[in-house]
Amino acid sequence: EHEHEHEHEHEHEHEHEHEHRASSLQNREPGLQPLAEALLTTDCVRFGAFTLRSGLVSPIYLDLRRLMGHPRALALAARALADTLSTLECDRLAALPLAGLPLATAVSLQTGRPVIAPRKEKKSHGTGRAIEGPFSPGERAVIIDDLATRGTSIQAALPTLRDAGLIVQDAVVLVDRGSGAGPLLAEAGVRLHAACTLTALLRAWQGRVPAEKLSAARRFIAGSR
Repeated sequence: EHEHEHEHEHEHEHEHEHEHRASSLQNREPGLQPLAEALLTTDCVRFGAFTLRSGLVSPIYLDLRRLMGHPRALALAARALADTLSTLECDRLAALPLAGLPLATAVSLQTGRPVIAPRKEKKSHGTGRAIEGPFSPGERAVIIDDLATRGTSIQAALPTLRDAGLIVQDAVVLVDRGSGAGPLLAEAGVRLHAACTLTALLRAWQGRVPAEKLSAARRFIAGSR
């Protein structure tokens, strides 16, 4: 989520694990394997110490905004999101800027579902729109974002969308970090759906990332729930 919690770039340590990328991914979750590999090879995941927007210090950093610079990886991510979206009622994809916009656009190109984008702040010039893109009150909008940590970015977008007459009951993210976003969003009347969880990615990266790095990430997830 760009919360980003997006793990906003207060990086205390920046450690790439290129030397561990020569071995192949273990076939633990075949459906997740191509995406997990793509996130590693595009440097969307880093290990070290990173301060999240929530104030938590995480041993793993997910920078899914990098996907926009890698079309093949972006297409894999979009397919995973589209599969997750397929069972939901949806008239519009509500993309959260910044990272949600390229993901939602890629999903739109694969599924034909149109995109709208709630602005963080209403424009003070031009049309003064709070939401970019055409829509009609009463339509169902599904929020699209890259990741969820505590769900704060998704919650922040709800008033703008709902005040415009849109029905928002679902949010789809590429990665759920497992830090409590689901229950918090449920209190706001939103069901969180994730193409994959960080825990599942950690399993897929066994043999590709040093075991101590994976263990530290697992301990962080367990302690942040």
